[in-house]
Amino acid sequence: MTSLARWCLRRRFAVIVLWLLALAGTAAAATCAGKTYTDDYAVPGTESTRATALLEKAFPGEGGDDKIVWHTDRGTVRAAVVEQRMTATLREIAHLPGVDSVTSPYGSEGAHQISRDRHTAYASVAFASATGDPDKAQVKRVVDTARAASDDNLAVALGGTGVGAAEAPGGHLSEIIGVAVAAVVLLVVFGSLAASLLPIATALVGVGTASMGTVLLGHVMNVAEFAPMLGTLIGLGVGIDYALFIVTRHRKGLRQGLPVAIAAERAVATTGRAVVFAGGTVCVALLGMLILRLGFLNGVAIAASLTVVLTVAASVTLLPALLGVIGDRALSRRERRRLALGPRPEAPAGLAARWAAFVERHPKLLGAAAATVMLTLALPTLSLHLGTSDQGNSPASSTTRQAYDMLAEGFGPGVNGPLTLVAPLDGAADRLAFNRLPDTLRHIPGVAAVTPSALNASGDAGVITVVPTTSPQSAATSELVERLRTSVLPRATGGTGPTVHVGGMTAGYDDFAGVILGKLPLFVGTVVGLGCVLLLLAFRSIGIPLKAAAMNLAAVASSFGLIVAVFQWGWGSETLGLGAAGPVEPFLPVVMVAVLFGLSMDYQVFLVSRMYEEWLATRDNRRAVRVGLAETSRVINSAAIIMISVFLAFVLSGDRVIAMFGIGLAAAVALDAFVLRTLLVPALMHMLGGANWWLPGWLERWLPRISIEPAEHAPLPPPVAAPVPPVPARV
Repeated sequence: MTSLARWCLRRRFAVIVLWLLALAGTAAAATCAGKTYTDDYAVPGTESTRATALLEKAFPGEGGDDKIVWHTDRGTVRAAVVEQRMTATLREIAHLPGVDSVTSPYGSEGAHQISRDRHTAYASVAFASATGDPDKAQVKRVVDTARAASDDNLAVALGGTGVGAAEAPGGHLSEIIGVAVAAVVLLVVFGSLAASLLPIATALVGVGTASMGTVLLGHVMNVAEFAPMLGTLIGLGVGIDYALFIVTRHRKGLRQGLPVAIAAERAVATTGRAVVFAGGTVCVALLGMLILRLGFLNGVAIAASLTVVLTVAASVTLLPALLGVIGDRALSRRERRRLALGPRPEAPAGLAARWAAFVERHPKLLGAAAATVMLTLALPTLSLHLGTSDQGNSPASSTTRQAYDMLAEGFGPGVNGPLTLVAPLDGAADRLAFNRLPDTLRHIPGVAAVTPSALNASGDAGVITVVPTTSPQSAATSELVERLRTSVLPRATGGTGPTVHVGGMTAGYDDFAGVILGKLPLFVGTVVGLGCVLLLLAFRSIGIPLKAAAMNLAAVASSFGLIVAVFQWGWGSETLGLGAAGPVEPFLPVVMVAVLFGLSMDYQVFLVSRMYEEWLATRDNRRAVRVGLAETSRVINSAAIIMISVFLAFVLSGDRVIAMFGIGLAAAVALDAFVLRTLLVPALMHMLGGANWWLPGWLERWLPRISIEPAEHAPLPPPVAAPVPPVPARV
């Protein structure tokens, strides 16, 4: 690390240019290649996946679900003025670019598209697209044309996958706000404008390069639509924090009177090593998602890991180059004037030192209070309901939410998530048995409507649409899916008829959630186990890794308690513009566990490494915990404030999934930094005493020795000096 820092300092301008070229090159390549993200929840081997595959093969081109919905309270949709206006509007939309077809409820094919009370009707819209996703500009033109037909007596809204994708907010407001808040915090912490800008610049270059790389990654594997923003969220948080830690150590060296180059070298050689280790733990946790073998999450794991790798690389290469450029301006003017009088020894003082002493005096009381807070916040997690949000969870002002509500009011809540029954048919007997199914299904509790069976052109496959009486996210709809699969359909076909697969929105989401839950224990065990092994090697202690695992699980559980309260119970979700209450995304526990274990490990490493250094020097546990907490709590809390600000800014993104990540991660980091690392962990370490550092003798001899961050007083390689010419011998 010293050699790397020295090389970057000597060739500082070349390093800066290389990073800027990497950013510009990936941006140019990503712009030319374009985006190819996909949100495919299909899990190979599940029944819903087999139903979808059979439906696409036997009935190609029938997967669109976009609709134009209109509703009137006065009169009916059959009124002449309404029918004429909407017929003309639909005819205009049918001729717009990108529209393949429009099925009007006023024709012979659309009689079922008018509600029984005749107050609501809808038209199906099929978009023409070679890539599968309609052009957003063309969809927006359809939306504007349809909405122009509304007036005081007629409400018009649009819903469906294509419309929802076009309505998704764009721009980078959340990133701008997060970076701005981080810049203010850094300026307050450092008191130097130049020093405060370095972590921002380093993180932006690393995250920008990774974001463009994620676009390119989408061309070689499935990458979820939310993966780039999630990567940006994580990258900005950890990137600014990692640079903050290195700049803080560099400034400490400058205040001790070291030259700029030596201070930067030592900062990278000490804190830089901890940054590399911390970033490695984040990547290990993220890549742990690969063991789930879910294509949907593989792209998320690799994209997020790529972002962390590049932010770490920028922190240990680009940052020292920038430190060399700004020189002693990393210190504030007051600090430079004070340094001119000569370096002074630094000792922990102020609030941090008083807090560390307070925790030392009252470990049991403070530990019990912290544990109570964490337990209380974790209680809502017990009612966690996994499922996938739909357009019924969009903000009330969105056209997709309005269309969803109008359809539910006019046709029943189940119309927004019908079940699709698909079966391969082999011969006349199978076709006869399949054609009889609708009569059986109409009498099943929980079924609102059943369409007649439809066969494809070759007669070797059939499809039936079942509309539940309950909404797609309702537990009753999931129970209906289970009954159809396990009892109703096997009994109706007599065990010898066609094999009927149940698909559709609810069935697909339930299958995905079931697979996630089934593999979650393996995933959590793997991530926790790898994290414990890393900490065992670093701190040569049994207690430190076990406490870290318990603290990380506590942070995860408490953050999920807050997610359940806000998103599942709806506490303030509409006020925050996050839409209506609904289930928690099934992949959220996996991604959150991976990210939080990595981020929590960062604070554990930076806190305990200083305690471990003091323990090795004095063998006094009380002093080690007190000094470690006093010297690291300020920088950890500053880093946490920055990360919390960045994460909360992403709540403004308008994306429900990203908002879940933002609130969950912000809550976890806040609890981790201000409750766990500065209160519960030191309190427990005071109570355990020397047992914190216990390691069996046989394990001590067997474990390899590694060092995350060398001791402050450990000798570092001296800077390479120019050779001194020999003095001529006196004759």
